[in-house]
Amino acid sequence: MTESITLWLPAAQSPAEQDATTLIGLAASELDCKFDDIEGIQLDKYSLDARRQPVQWRVALTVYFAGDEIPEGDESLANLPSLGNNAQHAVIIGSGPAGLFAALDLINRGWKVTVLERGKQVQERRKDIANLNRGEDADGESNYAFGEGGAGTYSDGKLYTRSSKRGNIDRVLDTLIAYGAPESISSSWRPHIGSNLLPEIISKISAAIVDSGNTILFETKATEILAGGGECKGVKTSTGDVIDADAVILATGHSALDSLLMARDAGAALSAKGFAMGVRVEHPQAWLDEAQYKSSQEDADLPPSFYSIATQVNERGVFSFCMCPGGWIVPSQSTPGTLVVNGMSLSKRDSPYANSGIVVSVEPKDWCGKRGWRWGWHELLQRAAKLSDHPMLHEVIEDPRGGKPFDVAAGRLPIHPDIDPLFGVRLQLALETVAYHEGGKDGKAPTQRCDLFVENAGHQDEAIPTSYLPGVKPTDLHEIMPRGMAIRLVEALQFFDYKMPGFAGAFGQMFAFETRTSSPVRIERDNDSLQAVGLKGLYPCGEGAGYAGGIVSAALDGMRVAEAIAVV
Repeated sequence: MTESITLWLPAAQSPAEQDATTLIGLAASELDCKFDDIEGIQLDKYSLDARRQPVQWRVALTVYFAGDEIPEGDESLANLPSLGNNAQHAVIIGSGPAGLFAALDLINRGWKVTVLERGKQVQERRKDIANLNRGEDADGESNYAFGEGGAGTYSDGKLYTRSSKRGNIDRVLDTLIAYGAPESISSSWRPHIGSNLLPEIISKISAAIVDSGNTILFETKATEILAGGGECKGVKTSTGDVIDADAVILATGHSALDSLLMARDAGAALSAKGFAMGVRVEHPQAWLDEAQYKSSQEDADLPPSFYSIATQVNERGVFSFCMCPGGWIVPSQSTPGTLVVNGMSLSKRDSPYANSGIVVSVEPKDWCGKRGWRWGWHELLQRAAKLSDHPMLHEVIEDPRGGKPFDVAAGRLPIHPDIDPLFGVRLQLALETVAYHEGGKDGKAPTQRCDLFVENAGHQDEAIPTSYLPGVKPTDLHEIMPRGMAIRLVEALQFFDYKMPGFAGAFGQMFAFETRTSSPVRIERDNDSLQAVGLKGLYPCGEGAGYAGGIVSAALDGMRVAEAIAVV
């Protein structure tokens, strides 16, 4: 009979570094049985409990005895069948985790797939990302967001998810391990691959898809979803080719505005949804380790510490997002003439800095009418329109309900979210435009010390050392930030400083702006068939469609869509 047990190990005895013999010996001691009685063990989960002093590892094990069946990992998506005759054909737009896992699952179910990726392969993306880190403007087709593997490939590789479907999560993790990810991701409490390892894993997944007789077309953008009679028929590409399909999966990620427009123009219904925007905050990793571990790190080689923190201010959440211990802040914009900051870590997490998004929840009603004016969105839009000729900042929006049209460049706001489902995208673009110009149009990020921001005391005269390679420009962020966001960030930082003394101190630095936490738009889909409302045969999927947030949840949604397609 199997036994589930919990062990507590000293901080210096990392579970990831213990061999099976050691863990079996510890399990035998805990269960008061003989070593030879145990047939095998499974490391279910381990975590570091810094609340205890001294700090300890909590280790959950399943112990197997004679006669017990020891489960094996699910590697079905790593052993793809060859393409059969007369297979049905799916076109998948986007090669991020949603698109790749949808492709793997469909191939495993006997479908033929063609994956269209507007960006480049992982190795070729490196050059364009290097240019961004030198302060050059974004290549609109190849950057941190676009290219093989999507945004996660070069921006960290965190594998956290709120999903409670453990079996499906295990299948995602087992698949990544089969393609080269470290086995520790299946049991770590903070599973993470790292931006130095993930590109090779993504390349192996792509190669497996092609080797099974299917197709991936890089630097090939879908420009039109072909439809007739309310049904999706296929796609047209940037090369002018028409690709017929029995199903089309739109899995383009949260930064592909043109894909939202393409879906809308084909007849799919869009709706506004809540999202979050704010800043990225950086601290010395040594300060964070001392705050979290106290003196314990001197006694053991503990991993770089992290935090997860949140509060409510004026009915809106303010919280840490994509926290990167031992990480780097990177320029992750995908549109020329804009600036977006994000965080990433390498597998060893050995940078001397820790960073995290500190973002404010924004609901669709927050940009409408008088409430939107109180937030200050009208002033942001007016300022951005003077700096950029981007069409999204100069559109005159017609009210489908018969009301007066409103001019975005004049700072007019909708009176209801349904009038313009894309208005959240306009706000993202406006913040990114203002940040780009305030930084000097050369990749520098506007920054301010946390204490000066909280006190509204202007900016520091000199830049603080940072991981952000293009450089920084000290700025009074109150002057470029919507007041609704600034008010909430000030109060939240004060609370965070109370919880973690020094968080809002002089060695904390804020970077403008973190805008791409998730999509502010949802492509509506039927709850059962997962097909787009208004366009059968089109399957909105993943982050860009509004159904995921992160690598694992996007992969899960890709597999869910594949299953829905296969049963039609």
